[in-house]
Amino acid sequence: MITVIASLKVKAGRVPEYINALKSYAPKVHAEKGCIEYRPTVDFDTGLPTQTKDENVITIIEKWENMECLLSHMKTPDMAEYKQKVKDILEDLTIKALQDV
Repeated sequence: MITVIASLKVKAGRVPEYINALKSYAPKVHAEKGCIEYRPTVDFDTGLPTQTKDENVITIIEKWENMECLLSHMKTPDMAEYKQKVKDILEDLTIKALQDV
């Protein structure tokens, strides 16, 4: 299994717009071959001393059966359409791809 943690920095004031785009895109990802999980998340105040919180960051947690499925996901027409839709909303994107040990 491959786990992906995608951290998306959204331009200030545009988080609701980004979330709307994501809500229309996420069901398409869930339907893809090999998608185990695709879950957008946001920071919330836990009171933990080590927490860093950013109201403009959306973190997407993805789980894929294997690397082939993840690479296929990256090449879908839906992904291309989604990227085009959000390109002016995002400031930054970082991705961690992890495998179980």
